[in-house]
Amino acid sequence: MRVRFCTKGNLILVIIEDVEESIEWKTLQKKKQQKIKEKLRIRTKAAVKIQAWWRGTLVRRTLLHAALRAWIIQCWWRMTLSRVLEKKRQAALIAYATRERAVIKLQSLVRMWRVRWRYCQVLNAIYIIQGHWQCHNCQTCALLQGHCVVTATHLQFHIEIVNS
Repeated sequence: MRVRFCTKGNLILVIIEDVEESIEWKTLQKKKQQKIKEKLRIRTKAAVKIQAWWRGTLVRRTLLHAALRAWIIQCWWRMTLSRVLEKKRQAALIAYATRERAVIKLQSLVRMWRVRWRYCQVLNAIYIIQGHWQCHNCQTCALLQGHCVVTATHLQFHIEIVNS
């Protein structure tokens, strides 16, 4: 047992304590405090786990959204590239077809010019022969015999003057 005196102004307070009870009471208080601290620590630990889980969920959701957005952009970019490539292919095809058409037209014109030039040469030769023959025919009574061979590259005449 323990006796204490406390003075507050004119008041004297006498406190009589049972030391064993006081010690037990303090140890009970300490145990209660420890239990409260343990519960608080457990609750804090649980709260930290819940917060960590939630933050992880938010991060995973954010990463998923970012990955989906990146995928959408990549799909759009691939589609845009394929369209540009298709336009380039079509332009190249059109340019090739135009160039080929121009080459064919030019070759055709050159072949036509060559055939026409040969034809004009033959025609001039015929006119000359006819002119000479008409003059010769008047002077003599000869017969003109001949034949003509036309091939893809040449025009051949074989003319004979036969006197009868």
